[in-house]
Amino acid sequence: SRNLGFCSFIITGPTNVTVLAGSEARFNCTVSSKWVIVIWLSNGNPVLTVVNPQGPIITSDRFTSQNYTSTSGFTLELIVHDTRLSDSGRIECSTQQGNESSSAFLWVQVNGSLFIKNSTITVKENKTVEIVCEALGWAPAPDITWMTNDTFIDKSRYVTKQSQGSNGLHNAMSILTLTPTDTEIVTCLADIEALPSPQNATITVFFLNSTVGKWMFVVPCLCYFFFRIMLLCFILKNKILFYLQTNYYEMCRGDRVKTRSSLEVPCNLKDSVILYGKFIGYMEDFTVAPQVSSVQSKTLNLLYSFFFFFLN
Repeated sequence: SRNLGFCSFIITGPTNVTVLAGSEARFNCTVSSKWVIVIWLSNGNPVLTVVNPQGPIITSDRFTSQNYTSTSGFTLELIVHDTRLSDSGRIECSTQQGNESSSAFLWVQVNGSLFIKNSTITVKENKTVEIVCEALGWAPAPDITWMTNDTFIDKSRYVTKQSQGSNGLHNAMSILTLTPTDTEIVTCLADIEALPSPQNATITVFFLNSTVGKWMFVVPCLCYFFFRIMLLCFILKNKILFYLQTNYYEMCRGDRVKTRSSLEVPCNLKDSVILYGKFIGYMEDFTVAPQVSSVQSKTLNLLYSFFFFFLN
């Protein structure tokens, strides 16, 4: 029988791999050309057997193989699909003959969530604020750092605590103490080896100095009182017109007009509107004193009542 397996040996074994959960992990094992059987083991348990020349014997869709031939030998690649946290551990390439093996480590990491509760915060001058950044459901616990306006913050200004979560995951909480002197964007970063770039969460810290603080109080007050004055003027104007239309229109007759207060004022050759004996404007093309309809009167009274209630 053919017993060439004893002549096979491992030329290059697999190397360590770190991946995010759910992605693929690949390991290469190069053996001499006269190999017969290579077995892949995960944490001591066989997961894939490759027979020469038949090919791989697949027992799980999560573990498959690809082969490559080169001048230096025959390379077998183990592909671990949809990696899980429980896959972390030793990956071993072993030839059946000669008990030769080579191993590496697989580290599966979990990218959890990262957040700061508020997206903005306002801090008054000479005041200190604590900003809390939470990382939940990571493996391993992430390394947390802080930046402000794209500059890293010294580690002495924040404290990070880690805790054990469920299902082998980890949580972390970092508290940054900040006394701002200007408006700035603060960023919390969480990093693990498998991440191509750190995950981040940001908050905008609005700085409120004493001068701005005073104006932020004064300006709304001025706007409020200005609005009340304008509204009052509007109401008075409408009340005066309403009163004129119902009581105080007098028509020019000749060159003088006689008001209900028995005062006479010049018409200046045009119709004049007289209120309490004082000339306040012209009213052209009237032959009789205009009157307000009952609907108009009720509408004006309703508007006046509403604004009067609002002002008080």
